[in-house]
Amino acid sequence: MSPRPVVTRFAPSPTGFLHIGGARTALFNQLYARHTGGRFLLRVEDTDRERSTEAAVAAIFEGLSWLGVTPDAEPVFQHARADRHREAVMELLAAGRAYRCYLTVAELETMREAARAEGRAIRSPWRDRTPNEPDAPHVIRFKGPLEGETVLNDLVKGEIRFRNIELDDLVLLRSDGAPTYNLAVVVDDHDMGVTHIIRGDDHVNNAARQTLIYQAFGWEVPAMGHIPLIHGPDGAKLSKRHGAQAVGEFADMGYLPEAMRNYLTRLGWGHGDDEIFTDAQASAWFDVTDVVKSPARLDWQKLGFINAHYLKEADNDRLAALVTRVLTARGETVPAEVVGRLSALIGLLKEGAKTTLDIADSLAFVLKTRPLALDERTQGLLTPETRQRLARLQDQIAATPFEREALEAMIRAFAGTEGVGIGKFGPALRGILSGGGVAPDLATLLLSLGREESLARLNDALLREA
Repeated sequence: MSPRPVVTRFAPSPTGFLHIGGARTALFNQLYARHTGGRFLLRVEDTDRERSTEAAVAAIFEGLSWLGVTPDAEPVFQHARADRHREAVMELLAAGRAYRCYLTVAELETMREAARAEGRAIRSPWRDRTPNEPDAPHVIRFKGPLEGETVLNDLVKGEIRFRNIELDDLVLLRSDGAPTYNLAVVVDDHDMGVTHIIRGDDHVNNAARQTLIYQAFGWEVPAMGHIPLIHGPDGAKLSKRHGAQAVGEFADMGYLPEAMRNYLTRLGWGHGDDEIFTDAQASAWFDVTDVVKSPARLDWQKLGFINAHYLKEADNDRLAALVTRVLTARGETVPAEVVGRLSALIGLLKEGAKTTLDIADSLAFVLKTRPLALDERTQGLLTPETRQRLARLQDQIAATPFEREALEAMIRAFAGTEGVGIGKFGPALRGILSGGGVAPDLATLLLSLGREESLARLNDALLREA
Protein backbone atom coordinates (compact mmCIF):
# COMPACT_ATOMS: atom_id res chain seq x y z
CA MET A 1 0.00 0.00 0.00
CA SER A 2 1.54 3.30 -1.08
CA PRO A 3 1.73 6.13 1.50
CA ARG A 4 -0.86 8.87 1.46
CA PRO A 5 0.10 12.07 -0.41
CA VAL A 6 1.41 14.68 2.01
CA VAL A 7 -1.11 17.31 3.11
CA THR A 8 -0.03 20.11 5.44
CA ARG A 9 -2.02 22.98 6.85
CA PHE A 10 -1.68 26.33 8.58
CA ALA A 11 -4.43 26.99 11.10
CA PRO A 12 -4.29 30.51 12.57
CA SER A 13 -6.70 31.88 15.14
CA PRO A 14 -8.08 35.26 13.92
CA THR A 15 -7.78 37.12 17.21
CA GLY A 16 -4.95 39.44 16.11
CA PHE A 17 -2.32 40.10 13.46
CA LEU A 18 -0.23 37.49 11.66
CA HIS A 19 2.78 37.15 13.95
CA ILE A 20 6.21 36.53 12.44
CA GLY A 21 6.24 33.12 14.17
CA GLY A 22 2.93 32.20 12.56
CA ALA A 23 4.21 33.41 9.19
CA ARG A 24 7.24 31.12 9.49
CA THR A 25 4.99 28.19 10.47
CA ALA A 26 2.84 28.80 7.39
CA LEU A 27 5.96 29.02 5.24
CA PHE A 28 7.40 25.78 6.64
CA ASN A 29 4.11 23.99 5.93
CA GLN A 30 4.05 25.28 2.35
CA LEU A 31 7.71 24.36 1.80
CA TYR A 32 7.25 20.82 3.11
CA ALA A 33 4.20 20.33 0.89
CA ARG A 34 6.15 21.58 -2.13
CA HIS A 35 9.17 19.45 -1.18
CA THR A 36 7.08 16.28 -1.09
CA GLY A 37 4.81 17.08 -4.01
CA GLY A 38 1.86 17.39 -1.64
CA ARG A 39 -0.78 20.02 -0.87
CA PHE A 40 -0.82 22.97 1.52
CA LEU A 41 -4.14 24.00 3.09
CA LEU A 42 -5.38 26.91 5.21
CA ARG A 43 -7.92 26.68 8.03
CA VAL A 44 -9.14 29.65 10.04
CA GLU A 45 -9.77 28.47 13.61
CA ASP A 46 -12.49 30.94 14.49
CA THR A 47 -14.60 28.95 16.93
CA ASP A 48 -14.02 31.67 19.56
CA ARG A 49 -16.65 33.94 18.06
CA GLU A 50 -16.24 36.67 20.70
CA ARG A 51 -12.53 37.20 19.99
CA SER A 52 -12.44 36.36 16.28
CA THR A 53 -12.86 39.40 14.06
CA GLU A 54 -13.23 39.99 10.33
CA ALA A 55 -10.42 42.54 10.55
CA ALA A 56 -8.07 39.90 11.98
CA VAL A 57 -9.06 37.41 9.25
CA ALA A 58 -8.37 40.06 6.61
CA ALA A 59 -5.00 40.88 8.24
CA ILE A 60 -3.98 37.21 8.19
CA PHE A 61 -4.97 36.77 4.53
CA GLU A 62 -3.22 40.01 3.59
CA GLY A 63 -0.06 39.00 5.46
CA LEU A 64 0.07 35.56 3.84
CA SER A 65 -0.60 37.07 0.41
CA TRP A 66 2.20 39.63 0.84
CA LEU A 67 4.60 36.93 2.00
CA GLY A 68 3.71 34.76 -0.99
CA VAL A 69 2.31 31.85 1.01
CA THR A 70 -0.72 30.63 -0.93
CA PRO A 71 -2.88 27.61 -0.04
CA ASP A 72 -3.77 25.03 -2.68
CA ALA A 73 -7.50 25.24 -1.93
CA GLU A 74 -10.03 27.72 -0.57
CA PRO A 75 -9.65 28.40 3.18
CA VAL A 76 -11.79 26.40 5.60
CA PHE A 77 -13.55 28.31 8.39
CA GLN A 78 -13.79 26.18 11.48
CA HIS A 79 -16.91 27.75 12.98
CA ALA A 80 -18.90 26.72 9.89
CA ARG A 81 -18.22 23.06 10.75
CA ALA A 82 -19.73 23.13 14.25
CA ASP A 83 -22.48 20.63 13.32
CA ARG A 84 -19.85 18.16 12.09
CA HIS A 85 -17.92 18.60 15.36
CA ARG A 86 -21.03 17.90 17.44
CA GLU A 87 -21.80 14.85 15.31
CA ALA A 88 -18.30 13.51 16.00
CA VAL A 89 -18.73 14.00 19.75
CA MET A 90 -21.96 11.99 19.63
CA GLU A 91 -20.01 9.18 17.93
CA LEU A 92 -17.53 9.09 20.81
CA LEU A 93 -20.37 9.20 23.33
CA ALA A 94 -22.11 6.26 21.67
CA ALA A 95 -18.84 4.29 21.61
CA GLY A 96 -18.23 4.85 25.33
CA ARG A 97 -15.20 7.05 24.66
CA ALA A 98 -16.88 10.15 26.07
CA TYR A 99 -19.33 10.88 28.90
CA ARG A 100 -21.75 13.53 30.13
CA CYS A 101 -20.40 15.46 33.12
CA TYR A 102 -22.81 17.35 35.40
CA LEU A 103 -20.26 18.98 37.70
CA THR A 104 -21.18 22.52 38.68
CA VAL A 105 -18.68 25.34 38.38
CA ALA A 106 -18.16 25.33 42.16
CA GLU A 107 -17.68 21.55 42.27
CA LEU A 108 -15.22 21.67 39.42
CA GLU A 109 -13.16 24.40 41.08
CA THR A 110 -12.99 22.40 44.32
CA MET A 111 -11.82 19.34 42.40
CA ARG A 112 -9.30 21.40 40.43
CA GLU A 113 -7.74 22.78 43.63
CA ALA A 114 -7.48 19.28 45.11
CA ALA A 115 -5.95 17.90 41.93
CA ARG A 116 -3.38 20.69 41.83
CA ALA A 117 -2.42 20.07 45.43
CA GLU A 118 -1.94 16.34 44.75
CA GLY A 119 -0.21 16.84 41.38
CA ARG A 120 -2.70 14.85 39.36
CA ALA A 121 -5.21 15.33 36.55
CA ILE A 122 -8.90 16.00 37.14
CA ARG A 123 -11.21 12.99 36.92
CA SER A 124 -14.92 13.68 37.12
CA PRO A 125 -17.05 11.38 39.30
CA TRP A 126 -19.48 11.28 36.37
CA ARG A 127 -16.93 9.33 34.35
CA ASP A 128 -18.45 6.00 35.46
CA ARG A 129 -21.98 7.07 36.37
CA THR A 130 -25.21 6.75 34.42
CA PRO A 131 -26.93 10.17 34.48
CA ASN A 132 -30.52 10.26 35.75
CA GLU A 133 -31.26 13.70 34.34
CA PRO A 134 -29.89 13.82 30.79
CA ASP A 135 -31.51 17.22 30.15
CA ALA A 136 -29.77 18.95 33.07
CA PRO A 137 -26.91 21.37 32.20
CA HIS A 138 -23.75 19.43 31.43
CA VAL A 139 -20.63 19.17 29.31
CA ILE A 140 -19.36 16.16 27.40
CA ARG A 141 -15.87 15.03 28.37
CA PHE A 142 -13.39 12.73 26.68
CA LYS A 143 -12.91 9.42 28.50
CA GLY A 144 -9.15 9.11 28.36
CA PRO A 145 -7.16 6.00 29.35
CA LEU A 146 -5.98 5.81 32.97
CA GLU A 147 -2.97 3.62 32.31
CA GLY A 148 -0.04 3.47 29.93
CA GLU A 149 1.64 6.19 27.94
CA THR A 150 0.95 8.26 24.86
CA VAL A 151 4.08 8.36 22.73
CA LEU A 152 4.68 11.19 20.26
CA ASN A 153 7.43 10.59 17.68
CA ASP A 154 7.93 14.26 16.97
CA LEU A 155 9.52 15.07 13.61
CA VAL A 156 11.57 17.84 15.23
CA LYS A 157 11.95 16.98 18.90
CA GLY A 158 12.14 13.21 18.68
CA GLU A 159 10.28 10.86 21.02
CA ILE A 160 8.13 12.49 23.71
CA ARG A 161 6.24 10.40 26.28
CA PHE A 162 3.15 11.40 28.27
CA ARG A 163 1.72 9.41 31.18
CA ASN A 164 -1.99 9.00 30.47
CA ILE A 165 -2.88 9.29 34.14
CA GLU A 166 -1.60 12.88 33.99
CA LEU A 167 -3.84 13.84 31.06
CA ASP A 168 -7.24 15.06 32.27
CA ASP A 169 -10.57 14.21 30.67
CA LEU A 170 -10.83 17.31 28.55
CA VAL A 171 -14.15 18.86 27.62
CA LEU A 172 -15.24 18.07 24.06
CA LEU A 173 -18.58 19.87 24.04
CA ARG A 174 -19.42 22.82 26.29
CA SER A 175 -22.73 23.17 28.08
CA ASP A 176 -23.96 25.52 25.31
CA GLY A 177 -23.19 22.89 22.68
CA ALA A 178 -20.04 24.62 21.41
CA PRO A 179 -17.19 22.24 20.45
CA THR A 180 -13.79 22.83 22.05
CA TYR A 181 -10.48 23.49 20.34
CA ASN A 182 -8.83 20.07 20.66
CA LEU A 183 -11.90 18.21 19.40
CA ALA A 184 -12.47 20.56 16.46
CA VAL A 185 -8.81 20.42 15.40
CA VAL A 186 -8.78 16.63 15.27
CA VAL A 187 -12.04 16.35 13.32
CA ASP A 188 -11.03 19.08 10.86
CA ASP A 189 -7.54 17.71 10.26
CA HIS A 190 -8.99 14.25 9.65
CA ASP A 191 -11.70 15.47 7.31
CA MET A 192 -9.22 17.67 5.40
CA GLY A 193 -6.90 14.70 4.93
CA VAL A 194 -4.01 16.35 6.79
CA THR A 195 -1.07 13.95 7.03
CA HIS A 196 1.55 16.21 8.62
CA ILE A 197 0.97 18.81 11.33
CA ILE A 198 3.80 21.35 11.58
CA ARG A 199 3.22 23.97 14.26
CA GLY A 200 4.81 25.82 17.20
CA ASP A 201 6.11 23.86 20.16
CA ASP A 202 3.56 25.56 22.42
CA HIS A 203 1.19 22.89 21.04
CA VAL A 204 3.16 19.88 22.31
CA ASN A 205 0.78 19.20 25.21
CA ASN A 206 -2.19 19.51 22.86
CA ALA A 207 -0.55 16.88 20.67
CA ALA A 208 -0.85 14.26 23.39
CA ARG A 209 -4.55 14.92 23.94
CA GLN A 210 -5.26 15.09 20.22
CA THR A 211 -3.45 11.80 19.65
CA LEU A 212 -5.75 10.12 22.16
CA ILE A 213 -8.81 11.55 20.40
CA TYR A 214 -7.55 10.26 17.04
CA GLN A 215 -7.08 6.81 18.55
CA ALA A 216 -10.55 6.89 20.10
CA PHE A 217 -12.05 7.49 16.65
CA GLY A 218 -9.86 4.79 15.14
CA TRP A 219 -8.31 7.30 12.76
CA GLU A 220 -4.70 7.39 11.57
CA VAL A 221 -2.72 9.91 13.61
CA PRO A 222 -0.90 12.48 11.44
CA ALA A 223 2.85 12.91 11.75
CA MET A 224 3.56 15.89 13.98
CA GLY A 225 6.49 18.27 14.16
CA HIS A 226 6.68 21.05 16.74
CA ILE A 227 9.05 23.86 15.84
CA PRO A 228 10.69 26.08 18.49
CA LEU A 229 9.48 29.63 18.90
CA ILE A 230 11.33 32.69 17.64
CA HIS A 231 13.13 34.73 20.29
CA GLY A 232 14.39 38.27 20.19
CA PRO A 233 18.07 39.15 19.59
CA ASP A 234 18.68 38.99 23.36
CA GLY A 235 17.33 35.44 23.60
CA ALA A 236 14.13 36.48 25.41
CA LYS A 237 10.64 35.83 24.08
CA LEU A 238 9.91 38.05 21.08
CA SER A 239 7.98 41.14 22.12
CA LYS A 240 7.26 44.71 21.00
CA ARG A 241 10.53 45.95 22.46
CA HIS A 242 12.39 43.88 19.85
CA GLY A 243 10.76 45.80 17.00
CA ALA A 244 8.32 44.41 14.46
CA GLN A 245 6.24 41.37 15.29
CA ALA A 246 3.52 41.40 12.62
CA VAL A 247 4.31 40.52 9.03
CA GLY A 248 2.69 43.78 7.91
CA GLU A 249 5.15 45.75 10.02
CA PHE A 250 8.08 44.23 8.14
CA ALA A 251 6.48 45.36 4.88
CA ASP A 252 6.11 48.87 6.30
CA MET A 253 9.77 48.81 7.37
CA GLY A 254 10.86 48.34 3.78
CA TYR A 255 11.56 44.62 3.53
CA LEU A 256 10.70 42.67 0.39
CA PRO A 257 8.54 39.53 0.62
CA GLU A 258 11.11 37.36 -1.17
CA ALA A 259 13.73 38.47 1.34
CA MET A 260 11.39 37.65 4.24
CA ARG A 261 10.71 34.19 2.79
CA ASN A 262 14.43 33.57 2.47
CA TYR A 263 15.13 34.89 5.98
CA LEU A 264 12.27 33.08 7.71
CA THR A 265 13.15 29.81 6.00
CA ARG A 266 16.69 30.19 7.31
CA LEU A 267 15.40 31.00 10.81
CA GLY A 268 15.67 27.62 12.51
CA TRP A 269 16.53 25.60 9.39
CA GLY A 270 19.50 25.59 7.09
CA HIS A 271 21.11 23.99 4.07
CA GLY A 272 24.81 23.97 4.77
CA ASP A 273 26.23 27.48 4.72
CA ASP A 274 23.75 28.78 2.15
CA GLU A 275 22.32 32.13 3.25
CA ILE A 276 20.72 33.20 -0.03
CA PHE A 277 18.58 30.78 -2.05
CA THR A 278 15.66 30.85 -4.43
CA ASP A 279 12.13 29.69 -3.66
CA ALA A 280 12.73 26.67 -5.89
CA GLN A 281 15.87 25.76 -3.97
CA ALA A 282 14.08 26.18 -0.65
CA SER A 283 11.32 23.80 -1.77
CA ALA A 284 13.86 21.27 -3.06
CA TRP A 285 15.99 21.36 0.08
CA PHE A 286 13.51 21.85 2.93
CA ASP A 287 12.65 18.97 5.24
CA VAL A 288 10.93 19.51 8.57
CA THR A 289 13.18 16.88 10.17
CA ASP A 290 16.10 19.28 9.63
CA VAL A 291 14.56 22.04 11.76
CA VAL A 292 16.74 22.71 14.81
CA LYS A 293 15.45 21.91 18.29
CA SER A 294 16.52 25.18 19.94
CA PRO A 295 14.70 28.52 19.54
CA ALA A 296 15.80 30.74 16.66
CA ARG A 297 16.79 34.36 17.27
CA LEU A 298 15.65 37.33 15.24
CA ASP A 299 18.79 38.89 13.76
CA TRP A 300 18.18 42.33 12.26
CA GLN A 301 21.66 42.53 10.76
CA LYS A 302 21.24 39.28 8.86
CA LEU A 303 17.76 40.27 7.69
CA GLY A 304 19.21 43.54 6.43
CA PHE A 305 21.97 41.67 4.58
CA ILE A 306 19.46 39.37 2.88
CA ASN A 307 17.08 42.21 2.02
CA ALA A 308 19.95 44.23 0.53
CA HIS A 309 20.67 41.31 -1.80
CA TYR A 310 17.08 41.17 -3.02
CA LEU A 311 16.92 44.96 -3.45
CA LYS A 312 19.87 44.73 -5.84
CA GLU A 313 18.08 41.96 -7.76
CA ALA A 314 14.65 43.65 -7.77
CA ASP A 315 13.14 45.33 -10.83
CA ASN A 316 13.65 49.10 -10.57
CA ASP A 317 10.10 49.90 -11.73
CA ARG A 318 8.76 47.77 -8.90
CA LEU A 319 11.04 49.48 -6.40
CA ALA A 320 9.99 52.87 -7.74
CA ALA A 321 6.36 52.06 -6.89
CA LEU A 322 7.32 50.89 -3.39
CA VAL A 323 9.52 53.92 -2.74
CA THR A 324 6.79 56.26 -4.01
CA ARG A 325 4.47 54.76 -1.37
CA VAL A 326 7.07 55.41 1.29
CA LEU A 327 7.49 59.03 0.19
CA THR A 328 3.71 59.53 -0.02
CA ALA A 329 3.29 58.15 3.52
CA ARG A 330 5.87 60.70 4.66
CA GLY A 331 3.95 63.51 3.01
CA GLU A 332 6.59 64.05 0.32
CA THR A 333 5.85 64.58 -3.36
CA VAL A 334 7.98 63.36 -6.23
CA PRO A 335 8.42 66.32 -8.63
CA ALA A 336 7.03 65.76 -12.13
CA GLU A 337 10.49 66.06 -13.67
CA VAL A 338 11.73 63.24 -11.42
CA VAL A 339 8.81 60.81 -11.85
CA GLY A 340 9.86 59.72 -15.34
CA ARG A 341 13.38 58.85 -14.28
CA LEU A 342 12.67 57.51 -10.78
CA SER A 343 13.39 53.91 -11.82
CA ALA A 344 16.77 54.92 -13.26
CA LEU A 345 17.54 56.91 -10.10
CA ILE A 346 16.76 53.92 -7.91
CA GLY A 347 19.05 51.81 -10.08
CA LEU A 348 21.83 54.27 -9.22
CA LEU A 349 21.03 54.67 -5.52
CA LYS A 350 19.91 51.23 -4.29
CA GLU A 351 23.49 49.94 -3.92
CA GLY A 352 24.15 49.61 -0.21
CA ALA A 353 20.49 50.11 0.82
CA LYS A 354 19.05 47.58 3.25
CA THR A 355 15.37 48.58 2.91
CA THR A 356 13.15 50.58 0.60
CA LEU A 357 13.12 53.20 3.37
CA ASP A 358 16.87 53.57 2.89
CA ILE A 359 16.32 54.10 -0.84
CA ALA A 360 13.70 56.75 -0.07
CA ASP A 361 16.18 58.46 2.26
CA SER A 362 18.86 58.39 -0.44
CA LEU A 363 16.50 60.24 -2.81
CA ALA A 364 16.16 63.22 -0.50
CA PHE A 365 18.79 65.31 -2.33
CA VAL A 366 17.10 64.69 -5.69
CA LEU A 367 13.70 65.83 -4.43
CA LYS A 368 14.94 69.18 -3.12
CA THR A 369 13.94 72.26 -5.10
CA ARG A 370 16.18 75.15 -6.09
CA PRO A 371 17.63 77.26 -4.74
CA LEU A 372 18.96 74.86 -2.10
CA ALA A 373 19.84 76.16 1.34
CA LEU A 374 23.44 75.25 2.05
CA ASP A 375 24.37 73.85 5.43
CA GLU A 376 26.93 75.62 7.61
CA ARG A 377 29.69 73.12 6.82
CA THR A 378 29.33 73.57 3.06
CA GLN A 379 29.26 77.34 3.42
CA GLY A 380 32.50 77.15 5.36
CA LEU A 381 34.15 75.14 2.58
CA LEU A 382 33.35 77.75 -0.08
CA THR A 383 36.50 79.82 0.22
CA PRO A 384 37.42 82.16 -2.66
CA GLU A 385 39.95 79.61 -3.89
CA THR A 386 37.40 76.77 -3.84
CA ARG A 387 34.83 78.95 -5.62
CA GLN A 388 37.28 79.65 -8.44
CA ARG A 389 38.13 75.96 -8.69
CA LEU A 390 34.46 74.93 -8.80
CA ALA A 391 33.85 77.52 -11.54
CA ARG A 392 36.52 75.83 -13.63
CA LEU A 393 35.01 72.40 -12.77
CA GLN A 394 31.62 73.70 -13.92
CA ASP A 395 32.98 73.98 -17.45
CA GLN A 396 34.28 70.41 -17.30
CA ILE A 397 30.90 69.11 -16.09
CA ALA A 398 29.16 70.89 -18.97
CA ALA A 399 31.50 69.30 -21.54
CA THR A 400 31.59 65.71 -20.19
CA PRO A 401 29.24 62.91 -21.34
CA PHE A 402 26.94 61.97 -18.46
CA GLU A 403 28.11 58.39 -18.03
CA ARG A 404 29.65 57.04 -14.86
CA GLU A 405 33.08 56.15 -16.25
CA ALA A 406 33.37 59.46 -18.11
CA LEU A 407 32.41 61.49 -15.03
CA GLU A 408 34.74 59.55 -12.75
CA ALA A 409 37.62 60.04 -15.22
CA MET A 410 36.83 63.75 -15.55
CA ILE A 411 36.90 64.30 -11.77
CA ARG A 412 40.24 62.50 -11.45
CA ALA A 413 41.72 64.39 -14.41
CA PHE A 414 40.49 67.71 -13.04
CA ALA A 415 42.16 67.05 -9.69
CA GLY A 416 45.37 66.21 -11.54
CA THR A 417 45.23 69.37 -13.63
CA GLU A 418 44.62 71.47 -10.51
CA GLY A 419 47.46 69.72 -8.70
CA VAL A 420 45.29 68.89 -5.67
CA GLY A 421 43.49 65.92 -4.22
CA ILE A 422 39.75 65.47 -4.74
CA GLY A 423 39.34 66.31 -1.07
CA LYS A 424 40.13 69.93 -1.89
CA PHE A 425 36.91 70.42 -3.84
CA GLY A 426 34.86 67.20 -3.56
CA PRO A 427 33.23 67.88 -0.16
CA ALA A 428 32.17 71.37 -1.25
CA LEU A 429 30.75 70.05 -4.52
CA ARG A 430 28.88 67.28 -2.67
CA GLY A 431 27.41 69.81 -0.23
CA ILE A 432 26.28 72.10 -3.06
CA LEU A 433 24.64 69.31 -5.08
CA SER A 434 23.01 67.56 -2.12
CA GLY A 435 22.12 70.54 0.04
CA GLY A 436 24.32 69.12 2.80
CA GLY A 437 22.33 65.92 3.29
CA VAL A 438 23.23 62.27 2.84
CA ALA A 439 24.61 61.75 -0.65
CA PRO A 440 26.43 59.11 -2.72
CA ASP A 441 29.78 59.49 -4.50
CA LEU A 442 30.27 62.47 -6.80
CA ALA A 443 29.73 60.61 -10.07
CA THR A 444 26.48 59.08 -8.80
CA LEU A 445 25.41 62.47 -7.49
CA LEU A 446 25.90 64.07 -10.89
CA LEU A 447 24.22 61.19 -12.73
CA SER A 448 21.26 61.28 -10.34
CA LEU A 449 20.65 64.98 -10.81
CA GLY A 450 21.44 65.09 -14.51
CA ARG A 451 23.55 67.68 -16.30
CA GLU A 452 21.03 70.53 -16.24
CA GLU A 453 20.13 70.28 -12.56
CA SER A 454 23.75 69.70 -11.48
CA LEU A 455 24.95 72.83 -13.32
CA ALA A 456 22.01 74.87 -12.04
CA ARG A 457 22.68 73.95 -8.40
CA LEU A 458 26.37 74.65 -8.81
CA ASN A 459 25.63 77.99 -10.48
CA ASP A 460 23.22 78.98 -7.66
CA ALA A 461 25.94 78.36 -5.08
CA LEU A 462 28.66 80.22 -6.96
CA LEU A 463 26.44 83.25 -7.54
CA ARG A 464 25.75 83.58 -3.82
CA GLU A 465 27.77 86.20 -2.02
CA ALA A 466 30.75 84.73 -0.19
